[in-house]
Amino acid sequence: SISFCSPHTPRKPDQRYRQGSSSFVGLQSERKAPNLVARFVAPLRSEASNLFLAGRSKRRRGDMGKNQGVRILLGLTFSFLSLLLLYAWYYCYRRRFSSRRSKGGSLEDGGGVRYGGEEELQAEELIKFAGGESLTAHDILDAPGEVVAKSGYGTLYRASIQKSNSVVLLRFVRPDCVGRTEEVLPAVRTLGSVRHPNLVPMRAMYVGPKGEKLFVHPFYAAGTLAQLLRAGVAESHRWDIIYKLSCGIAGGLDHLHNGYEKTIIHGNLKSNNILLDADFQPRLSDFGLHIILNPAETQEMLEASAAQGYKAPELMKMKDASRETDVYSLGVVLLEMLTQKDPINNDFLQSKDLHLPSFLRILVLEHKVSDVFTSELLKESINQNSSNEDGLVMLFHLAVACCSPSPTTRPDIKTVLGRLEDIGR
Repeated sequence: SISFCSPHTPRKPDQRYRQGSSSFVGLQSERKAPNLVARFVAPLRSEASNLFLAGRSKRRRGDMGKNQGVRILLGLTFSFLSLLLLYAWYYCYRRRFSSRRSKGGSLEDGGGVRYGGEEELQAEELIKFAGGESLTAHDILDAPGEVVAKSGYGTLYRASIQKSNSVVLLRFVRPDCVGRTEEVLPAVRTLGSVRHPNLVPMRAMYVGPKGEKLFVHPFYAAGTLAQLLRAGVAESHRWDIIYKLSCGIAGGLDHLHNGYEKTIIHGNLKSNNILLDADFQPRLSDFGLHIILNPAETQEMLEASAAQGYKAPELMKMKDASRETDVYSLGVVLLEMLTQKDPINNDFLQSKDLHLPSFLRILVLEHKVSDVFTSELLKESINQNSSNEDGLVMLFHLAVACCSPSPTTRPDIKTVLGRLEDIGR
């Protein structure tokens, strides 16, 4: 406020009155002081009051705007966090759902394709090949299935893809039996590119969160060649069926050996790994599987092949598998079809030291080739025409040649195909 002198205080004419930085100089009368206050103080008070009210109103509006902005920001943040939590819940649920399937031996119970783990998860990946373009990881994870076969390194499932209402063969390989994805991927891509009427194609490979592998193949309802021979059905004794199977198996093996710039060795050819179409068209499976398994598992595969009678005598390690060892296994399969006997059968061989090729070579030396064939097969061939009986004998000699103890004396697969063509004429 501005202050003035009391009326009883004498003033000098040149007295100055100061308020702050403002100065009023000159003689002022006492009765004009109130007017001066009214003229200067009132407007200042009014202006200050207006400024104060305007400022408070402005602050209120600003506060309201700030509050509204905070509310919007909080709402957006809450929505984002809710979506994030929902996604995290779904992701964890999906992983837990997958992991449940691999615990407590559930992988072997036929209740579907099951794998995963509770440890730190890795990224999933689905690698597709020709014929598997429409597949998704969800299709494979949710495919209910039943166990078809088991091995030391994994399990085979017959599974139903619900979206397409189709049936596939799923091969689960445990993560400790196969190399890391980046190590085996080149070999997998090579195997995934293989296409031939007598080979089982690979449609896709799923890589699980713990590095486990799941290979997707078409399923063939007629089963395996081993099942056909053990069932004793009439078709297994028909010469035309045996000849068709022989040509198809040899054709598939020829494509592996000569159809690509680099030879693909099957490595595990046996009647259990030959699948059949409804019209008895054979398709070789498991080819090249040994190149993606670790050394311990490939050696176990070799030992299993030896125990079943399909291993070439010179093959000590699976890494040494060759065209010649594949031809030896082919010869054993041909003898299996002709004799309707297991490659190793102590009751048939009457000796633990002999297996089918060795025993049959003895029959050849003793000129007892007719004892090789089953009576049903001989009757079937004789009833049709005499050339079929000759074909049986020629096929037998070819099979024995494939099973020669020396790899250098075995025919290559091209020669085998040529002789089969001669037999069919």
